[in-house]
Amino acid sequence: MRFFFFFIGCILLLLIEILHVYFIMPFPGSQRLQTIEIAYFIESHINLFRIIGFIVIAYPAILMWKTGSAKLKVIVTGSFVLWLVVAYFFNFQFLADKMFYQPVNKLFLSAENSKIPTRQLILGVSINGEQKAYPIELIGYHHQVRDVVGGQPIMVTYCTVCRTGRVYVPAVDGKPEDFRLVGMDHFNAMFEDGRTKSWWRQVNGEAIVGPLKGKLLDEIPSEQMRLDAWIDRYPNTMIMQPDSLFQEEYASLINFDEGKTKEGLARADSLSWREKSWVVGVVMGTHASAYDWHDLKKVRVINDVIADTPLLVVLEADTVSFHTFLRDSMNFSYDVTTDLMMDSSTKSLWSLKGECTEGQLKGARLKLTQSYQEYWHSWKTFHPNTTEFHPAQ
Repeated sequence: MRFFFFFIGCILLLLIEILHVYFIMPFPGSQRLQTIEIAYFIESHINLFRIIGFIVIAYPAILMWKTGSAKLKVIVTGSFVLWLVVAYFFNFQFLADKMFYQPVNKLFLSAENSKIPTRQLILGVSINGEQKAYPIELIGYHHQVRDVVGGQPIMVTYCTVCRTGRVYVPAVDGKPEDFRLVGMDHFNAMFEDGRTKSWWRQVNGEAIVGPLKGKLLDEIPSEQMRLDAWIDRYPNTMIMQPDSLFQEEYASLINFDEGKTKEGLARADSLSWREKSWVVGVVMGTHASAYDWHDLKKVRVINDVIADTPLLVVLEADTVSFHTFLRDSMNFSYDVTTDLMMDSSTKSLWSLKGECTEGQLKGARLKLTQSYQEYWHSWKTFHPNTTEFHPAQ
C-alpha cells in the first residue's frame, strides 16, 4: 500500500511539472486542444499541487528508505532525482520566458548609420511626428520590445509561428503594466501581466483567461514593409539595431523574412490557402477578409468591399511592402509598365503608396487602414468567420 501511494504521488509530481508547460508550449498536439483554462488552473495552483504530491509520498518514502530493501531505496532515490531533472527542464529550459528575452541593450540609429540591410522587413510605427522601425528578424526572437515613440510608451510584439506583428499600449485600465512571455495558445504567443497574472493573446491583445478576461489592450497602428520603403516615407526614422548579447539567437531567424527558416513552425508554404500560406488580413468592425499573397503578387492591386466599405489592397514593386487603403467609390487598375494605378472615376494616376501623382486629383492621398501579413492558420483561427477573397477568373 505504501508503494502504491508513493507511486501515485510521484506520478502527480511529474505530471504537474510536465502539463503546466505542455499545454502552453508547441509540443505535439498541445496547441490544437481547448485547454487554456486547464493550463491556467494548473499554473495558478502549481505550488499547491507540489505540496500535495510531496505529502502523499513523504511518509511511504521515509518508511521505504528506513525499512525497505536496497532496491526500494534505489527506487526512492531515483524517483526524487527524476523529479528534479524534470522540474529543472520544464521550469528553466522549456518555459517561454527562459527561452526568449527582451533586448538588454536597445540601440537605435539613423538611416545613414544603421547596420540593418535595407532589404529586410520591418514593423514601422509613427507617433506624433516620430518614427521608428523594428526589424522583424530581431523582434521575432524577442517577441516583445518595450519602447517610447513620440512620447507614447509602446509594446512592439511579434509571433513567428503565426507571423503576426502587433503594437500595443502597455497599460490596462490606464495603468502602466509589465508583461512577460508565458507561452502560447493555438500557436499564438501569450503574455502575462504582472499585476493580475491574466494571460493575453499577442494576435489581438485580448485577455483570454484570468481576472481580466475579456479586456483588450489598445492597439497602435503599425505597418510592415521593407526598410528601404519605410525610409523613403520617413527619412528621419530611427532603426532598431541588433543587441550583441543575442547574435546566436538572431541567427536562427535568418531568412525568416522570406519564409525560409530551418524551423518548420516558422517556415512558409509555397502554395495558397495552406496552414503556412501567407495572407493579408483586414478587419472592419465585426467583418474580416483574407487575401492570398500569391494572388496579390500576380495582380498587385485588389479592389474589394468589406462591411460596405470599399477597400484597396496594394503590393509595391519590391513585392513585399503592402498597404490597404479606403478607396471611396473609385476602382483602381494597375499598369505594370508604369508601376502606377489609375482610378476609374477621373483617370488620375496614383503611386502604390496611395498618392495621386498626375491628373485631376493630383496631390490627393488615399487613407491608410490597418492590415496584417499573417499565416493562414493563424488568421482563420482567430477570425473564424473570415471571408476568403478569390479574384474573378
